[in-house]
Amino acid sequence: MSDVKRVLLIVSGGIAAYKSLELIRLLRTRAVAVRCILTKGGAQFVTPLSLAALSGDTVYQDLFSLTDESEMGHIELSRDADLLLVMPASADILAKMNAGLADDLAATALLATDKPVLVAPAMNVRMWEHAATRDNVENLAARGIQFVGPVEGDMACGEFGYGRMAEPAEIAEAVLNVLANGGRLLGMRAMVTSGPTHEAIDPVRYLANRSSGRQGHAIARALAAEGAETILISGPTSLADPPGVAVRHVATAVEMLAACEAELPVDIVVCAAAVGDWRAADLVVEKLKKNGRAAALKLTENPDILATLSRHSKARPRLVVGFAAETENLIEAATNKLGAKGCDWMVANDVSPGTGTFGGDTNTVHLIDDKGVEDWPTLSKDEVGRRLVDRIALQFGSENR
Repeated sequence: MSDVKRVLLIVSGGIAAYKSLELIRLLRTRAVAVRCILTKGGAQFVTPLSLAALSGDTVYQDLFSLTDESEMGHIELSRDADLLLVMPASADILAKMNAGLADDLAATALLATDKPVLVAPAMNVRMWEHAATRDNVENLAARGIQFVGPVEGDMACGEFGYGRMAEPAEIAEAVLNVLANGGRLLGMRAMVTSGPTHEAIDPVRYLANRSSGRQGHAIARALAAEGAETILISGPTSLADPPGVAVRHVATAVEMLAACEAELPVDIVVCAAAVGDWRAADLVVEKLKKNGRAAALKLTENPDILATLSRHSKARPRLVVGFAAETENLIEAATNKLGAKGCDWMVANDVSPGTGTFGGDTNTVHLIDDKGVEDWPTLSKDEVGRRLVDRIALQFGSENR
């Protein structure tokens, strides 16, 4: 038996289905065998003959085809491959996957497989941003389904936004990475800071902020999913440690900086923690008590973790990403911080009262680099994490080309 890698390509309904032909060509030039399942919706945009001609294999369509079942049952079909790829992944098939439906051959194969699954979503921007699709994507990602795209761009419907399918070359690269038993960041070390810090005033009181750590933890999960050896430096949170991530628990800014420096060198740093700017200059060893007079608290500045890592003289990471949590003049303040800290990218987010960013499940961010500002729509923090890591993977992919 040869060691040729095999991909089961599921072509679902959507105008982007025609790009599956180019993907097959790209994969076969890399010695990857491709077998196709064509859904009824997909057959509206591409023919079985075209897929068969390019793949050199049978194209399967009907769950109840006696011929297909006698040649290769749907269970064997789903398990004979090294990877299942859904391209394009419509909103409909994502919903079926989330619900565990098995009403056609494609859904049944996906439910029956014990192999990795990669999906390349493609749909109208409003469909992609709909709460139902967001829930489906988050649940599938939590189950280990991997995503490539979508990206921002013009769509066949005439709208512009996120929902456009990633290009075949990018999808082919993602396929090859998964087949190599890793993601696009395989072989790289990444470090993420997350959560608040607690700066002690006395043995029972501390200075803190409202950060939940959800965004930093989501970024760590996304980095690990792309194959990076990931270290999470977490301040005090109520969150479970992300699976597959090495976690270092700290309380204060000084401890967080020490933990970060102990993990150097790394390739990637994402400083998503809401680090306290100040700590008590003199820690009181006994609990402060009320005495009828206003207490005076002397503060001193905490170390600047982002700036320290960005300007590290001996082990400066290849990519340093900072977060700017602001309540006014968001873009201006974050842009100024990008220059002042010396990092490569700055992710700006508004944490004003009423936004629900601190402690909430969603985030509205703006990615700032030397090329300008990229505005992202309001997304779940998991999706922000995946999208940021997708940009990181693309950055390193362009450097290595």
